[in-house]
Amino acid sequence: MGEVILRNVSKHFGDLVAVRNVTFTAEEGEMLVLVGPSGCGKTSTLRMIAGLEDVTEGEIYIDDVLVNELPPRDRNIAMVFQNYALYPHMTVYDNMAFALQIRQFPQEETNQRVLEAARILGITDLLKRKPGQLSGGERQRVSMGRAIVREPKVFLFDEPLSNLDAKLRVQMRVELDKLHETLKTTMVYVTHDQVEAMTLADRIIIMHNGEIMQVGSPREVYEHPRNLFVAGFIGSPSMNLLPARITKEDDSLFVDGEAFKLPVPRGYRERFMRSLGREVILGIRPEHIYDASVSTHLQNRGFIKAVVEVCEFLGSEAILFVQNGEHHLTARIEEHGEIHSHQEIELMVNMDKMHLFDPSSGEAY
Repeated sequence: MGEVILRNVSKHFGDLVAVRNVTFTAEEGEMLVLVGPSGCGKTSTLRMIAGLEDVTEGEIYIDDVLVNELPPRDRNIAMVFQNYALYPHMTVYDNMAFALQIRQFPQEETNQRVLEAARILGITDLLKRKPGQLSGGERQRVSMGRAIVREPKVFLFDEPLSNLDAKLRVQMRVELDKLHETLKTTMVYVTHDQVEAMTLADRIIIMHNGEIMQVGSPREVYEHPRNLFVAGFIGSPSMNLLPARITKEDDSLFVDGEAFKLPVPRGYRERFMRSLGREVILGIRPEHIYDASVSTHLQNRGFIKAVVEVCEFLGSEAILFVQNGEHHLTARIEEHGEIHSHQEIELMVNMDKMHLFDPSSGEAY
């Protein structure tokens, strides 16, 4: 197994700084996922680890070896691309065996590695076919098989599921999770899909404008976003972010948004007293907002009156897009068939799940 360490790594393309002073460690056997919007620097970071891009500044170590000057073939890594990169004139077997054959592995060992990789990926019956005879999911399995046979210390994945349809992406996420559990090899995975990141990662690195915004487990970045960017990026639908002010009446604190007034639970008083009278950004995830007419189970709750703009039916649940004064909110509620557009509704907010952010710095309180 291999550990990957980046220390103060930057990548410049002329005057453009694609990656700025990035430092992190992918620990042995870990699935580390780099996620962020297009242009955030995640793919450039991966390509520097692979040796496909030169490092402008900083150091990259793989298994305690400084690899800045090593060519890709000497880094003991294998990369899986989003476009599969298979040789169309070769069979599946030959595509998987090619890297071993050019390194002059004995035929018996080559055959053994290919058959074992095919067994792990469930593509044994495809070995005699050519890529043009395969579905997108089958081609991606072959691409992963070609990486597996090399038995690298580190796997690098560059958005490998982005060309698949939605249903197949879900299936392949499960297969990738099983693959990681089977191989127990270090994997660094790049995606723009935060759902993909949350479901696959041991730890997530969230990037924006070439910099790291937060590193943590999926649960950590979901429950404790460090700043407004992470809060808005992680979660589907996105967190509601509403301008408000911390106010006090008698002995009670409120998050006052003009068109709503939500009580601060007593357990939060000391923390929020420091922000008394200040402008804040209130963050509430859609799944922590409920239809007050059918939900009464919360101890620390607040209420918001709103008008339904759109109700999206999703089977067992519905996504509500509502307006409260000048604010627009999203709620993910249990579907009960009684909500319609233009309807006035009272929503209940789980105040134990609220987040507060500084509107100037964007940092969480």
